[in-house]
Amino acid sequence: MNARPDLWYKNALIYAVDVKSFQDSDGDGIGDLRGMISRLDYLSRLGVTCLWLLPFYPSPLRDNGYDICDYLTVDARLGTLQDFIELVHRAGELGMRVITDLAFNHTSDEHPWFQAARRARDSRYRHYYVWSNTPPPVLPGGENAFPGTERSAWTYDEVAGAYYYHLFYHFQPDLNTANPDVVEEMRRLIHLWTSFGVAGFRLDAIGPMIDKRTRYLQNSEDPFSILHIMRQAIEERIPDGMLLGEANVSPAQLVNYFGKSGRLNTLLNFLISQYLFLALGTEDSAPLTAALSLIPPAPDDAQWVNFLRNLDELNLDKLTPEERCLVLQIFAPEPSMQLYQRGIRRRVATMLDGDLRRLRMAYSLLFSLRGSPMITYGDEIGMGDDLSLFERESVRSPMQWTAGPGGGFTTAKPECLIRPVIEHGPFGCRKVNVEDQTHDPESLLCWMQRLMLTRRQHPEIGENQAILETGNRAVFASRSDNRECGLLMAHNLSSEPQQAELPLGPLDRSTFSTVLGEAAADGRGDALRVTLEPYGFVWLSAQRLQADRSLPAAGETKASGMPSNGFPSDIHPKGQRPTVKRPVP
Repeated sequence: MNARPDLWYKNALIYAVDVKSFQDSDGDGIGDLRGMISRLDYLSRLGVTCLWLLPFYPSPLRDNGYDICDYLTVDARLGTLQDFIELVHRAGELGMRVITDLAFNHTSDEHPWFQAARRARDSRYRHYYVWSNTPPPVLPGGENAFPGTERSAWTYDEVAGAYYYHLFYHFQPDLNTANPDVVEEMRRLIHLWTSFGVAGFRLDAIGPMIDKRTRYLQNSEDPFSILHIMRQAIEERIPDGMLLGEANVSPAQLVNYFGKSGRLNTLLNFLISQYLFLALGTEDSAPLTAALSLIPPAPDDAQWVNFLRNLDELNLDKLTPEERCLVLQIFAPEPSMQLYQRGIRRRVATMLDGDLRRLRMAYSLLFSLRGSPMITYGDEIGMGDDLSLFERESVRSPMQWTAGPGGGFTTAKPECLIRPVIEHGPFGCRKVNVEDQTHDPESLLCWMQRLMLTRRQHPEIGENQAILETGNRAVFASRSDNRECGLLMAHNLSSEPQQAELPLGPLDRSTFSTVLGEAAADGRGDALRVTLEPYGFVWLSAQRLQADRSLPAAGETKASGMPSNGFPSDIHPKGQRPTVKRPVP
């Protein structure tokens, strides 16, 4: 199905950022909205079109702000509501939309709703949560999400004299989203934040929210009806509002979150993330190809959001036990690198050993997939992780702007920081920072800018994609095209040089130019043979020939239609020009 070009989220380039860890403007050791505003020009130059802000609401910060005690305003440590409104408006002036986290599966136990609920059984807020006089047996799939950290999904509250349900931490009681009053609270929140200019919401833990409506709640209506309500609520204010669901569920269940229409319009692609790392680790494209075949197509008004890593653990729960064990052995061989018996608490750069060739290939592959790509703050410079921090905090260290004290994130003393800046080692700010990479044309940062520019210039990637059979499992290749142009994209997952045949299909009468990467290429009838260096990749842009152009134009090879005398020079860094081999007559 072709994408509707009027829907901005079909080709959004999403940047996930934790305000607390991005830029401290007042020297108190905590990133804030004023600091975020000061860095918007940087994000605009990078090529970002959508900012996803992690929770910035008042919170005890026991779970990075996902334990919310007030949905209606901004945490005073991060700024004011006026600061937030200015951020949204300034971002808009630079061509960036802002979406925020709507973490409505649970609240903090310090939220006034929960405090009222635990103190009076006849309070209306008692029914905002899920209670039991005795803890029910936990059904399969309803276990606590943090094995090894939380012992149960039910905790006894002495004030309430009852057990409350919590899928996550014990200080995050789950909301009863089958209660119409709770659903109405959610509608009001959507209306409130869209009135401030928010373009959409990332819906935290939407999978468990749906599951809970059938697992523990009685007389619930269609469990997916809440998605229709959310969609209606946002479209009442902004017709093209984005609802980005966090639903790490089985492929068979995914289609229910999109529906035919009228439910969520974007979903985080957890399955692709997991199988992509299996493919990277084994240097075999087959797992990724298989995973893509399992993903249901998005409706015409919807889109997938692809990512390598988010700011939680890399969850590998959809892999088989053998596959999961293999990925852990390759990318997280030490127990301190693993989490919850299923995941990895490292960033992409450390998992790939800081290999610039491999990092470029991995992000190029991500951006070549149909859907909207997402990266997290610091990915663009290859930031590392701090395994000394608690659980998922390891991948949330402050942004590294300079090589100086505090990494340019803050002027506060180290003991005052919300999290320590990584200063030493191969991924510390002294070696990995924005300032140095800005002045190095061969840096990951400069290359990521080119990648994002190229992706913006080729919206056909978001419209359709055909996975190509190359005859070489080490090479993942795809083709995206529309009526005017198309792309052939090939990625070598191997540490050895590889050759692959790229079927041209509808692009067989085309001229090709390289817009990203490098490869030796020559024509072979209805296919193009490419030779890729270790971890090499190439994006070839095709321009279709007119029907009456039966003979090749001057300077083109007859077999491939590829210009033999050079390629666009404005997109390639020094030493990145592609090589073309003429076929032997």
